[in-house]
Amino acid sequence: MNNHPIATILGGGGFIGRYLVRILAKNNYRCIIPTRNPFEKGYLKTQAPPGAIELMKYDSKNYSSLKEAIENSDVVINLIGILYETRKQKFSKIHTDLPDFISNLCNQLKVKKFIHVSAIGANENSKSLYQKTKFYGEQKAIKNFKNTVIIRPSVVCGTEDNFTNLFAKLSFLPIIPLVGSNYKFQPVLVTDVAQSIYRAIKEKNNSGKTYEIGGPKIYSFKEMINLILKTIGKKRLIFDMPMQIAKIQSSILSILPIPPILTNDQCIILSEADNVVSQNSLTANDLKLKTNDIETEMKKWLWRFRSGGEFSEVK
Repeated sequence: MNNHPIATILGGGGFIGRYLVRILAKNNYRCIIPTRNPFEKGYLKTQAPPGAIELMKYDSKNYSSLKEAIENSDVVINLIGILYETRKQKFSKIHTDLPDFISNLCNQLKVKKFIHVSAIGANENSKSLYQKTKFYGEQKAIKNFKNTVIIRPSVVCGTEDNFTNLFAKLSFLPIIPLVGSNYKFQPVLVTDVAQSIYRAIKEKNNSGKTYEIGGPKIYSFKEMINLILKTIGKKRLIFDMPMQIAKIQSSILSILPIPPILTNDQCIILSEADNVVSQNSLTANDLKLKTNDIETEMKKWLWRFRSGGEFSEVK
């Protein structure tokens, strides 16, 4: 393993991370995964030969503990992000301060490349704190370390996602409330996002570049929910909830000790620009990657929400 390239993956045990680790290990990378709970991420070691994956405990409250995980790496990938704030986790700390610190470390330790995964819609002029801090994190990374590459996915879907699975679960309701029904997405499979990251690592002369990664089709929010319902063989009424009511509801839900289904910040996002690949941006095509059709692939994980199970007939 000594002659193999080394990749440090922050967020390697998360949704995108587990797929990326599999690709890197298959391509003879030694993967170092900093994690707060190495014991809980032990399953990752089953995805590669012995010694190919190292789980390294780090203190999320002390970024300096990441130095040991990065100091011998050829490439560093940051996948860490949050969808909503909590008392302990803030957008500014996770989306801006962390990539700022990591990119500085990459520069100091002479890492060959830093891949920072952000999101389509990152914009300093957005009223959404999520989008604004994502943009600032990108800018910090590029400024601190010239060999930074930004990956901006649209909504990422796959077996473990919190999007298609959430709305499939909500199908137990006779009516599904929906905010921003005309808002457009370009959903992309998690396997394609992981593959785009790997190709960005291997691509030469792409320092400072940003790639926006979306699937082959664009859907409105309402079309996406109808597609999920069609996939699981259910028919439900979709209620277009007015934005003002949604904001009131999200404010009430935010005080409950459970993960929110909708936040005020997400309401802002749904009232701004669509979540689709920009017309003049670099895309998966520039990484010689053809993204897969989500309509076909969704059937492979949403079958468990069908009334009769995997082999039931969808009418």
